[in-house]
Amino acid sequence: MKKILVVGDFSKKKIHDSIAGLKPWFEKHVSIEIVDLSKEKKIEKTGAEMAVVFGGDGAILSTCRGLGRNQIPIVGVHMGRFGFLAELMEKDVCVSLEKIFTGNYQIRKRTLLLCRVERDGKIINESTGINDAVISRSSLSRLISIKLNINGENVATYRADGLIVSTPLGSTAHSLSAGGPLLTPDLHAFIIVPICPHTLTNRPLVVSGDVKIEMELLSQMGGTGFTVDGQVFTEIEMGDKIKIERSDIEVQMIDTGTRTFYGVLREKLNWGGHPNYGRN
Repeated sequence: MKKILVVGDFSKKKIHDSIAGLKPWFEKHVSIEIVDLSKEKKIEKTGAEMAVVFGGDGAILSTCRGLGRNQIPIVGVHMGRFGFLAELMEKDVCVSLEKIFTGNYQIRKRTLLLCRVERDGKIINESTGINDAVISRSSLSRLISIKLNINGENVATYRADGLIVSTPLGSTAHSLSAGGPLLTPDLHAFIIVPICPHTLTNRPLVVSGDVKIEMELLSQMGGTGFTVDGQVFTEIEMGDKIKIERSDIEVQMIDTGTRTFYGVLREKLNWGGHPNYGRN
């Protein structure tokens, strides 16, 4: 019998009640280990074969990070608001999971970011990013200066509200809202997007996923932070360097064939819908 991680944030009543209600059903089919994301973050040592995550995209991101180097296949049950990453709908969860438990699925591997913050030549923080890594102002309204190097070559110095480095999987997240392009999640690439740049010729840049990216904060003012996936925050100072490259581990997303990338765009972003011209 398979061992499955069942993951959710139990501080949210809807998720707590849903998992509690499905627990007897799960136990008829598999051996389960229930993880409360509101209390437990490190789940790397689990012996489970896959993880079923109840919640929104944030819960999936937290679970992937908690798994560390033990990236077992993961599938999300959509119980959030937008839900780009979740594969299953709550109303169909039992039927969908029965198919998965019989091996009727594929695994799609996705690029991860390895992010290091260096200060005076020492690493003060290291974390893994599934969606994106962002330097931005955490206070005040002044622009900040960020120098960007790629593979040791100076690319540009941005005067902006911040700078985003995104994976293709994260192209539908913060990068998109800042004007970045959409990439199919199977690509091995990074998207670099300035946030509200002072120079309008500073445009989003798509680069190979094999490059090494370095961002250096040149601004003296405080209140600037580095955030990974909107969940891991580090206060940074002038002269700090953020080094980003492709991780040697990958996320393993379960694909049941019920959704496609373009189908999600049509559903979530209303692509292909008729313009609402209104009526006189």
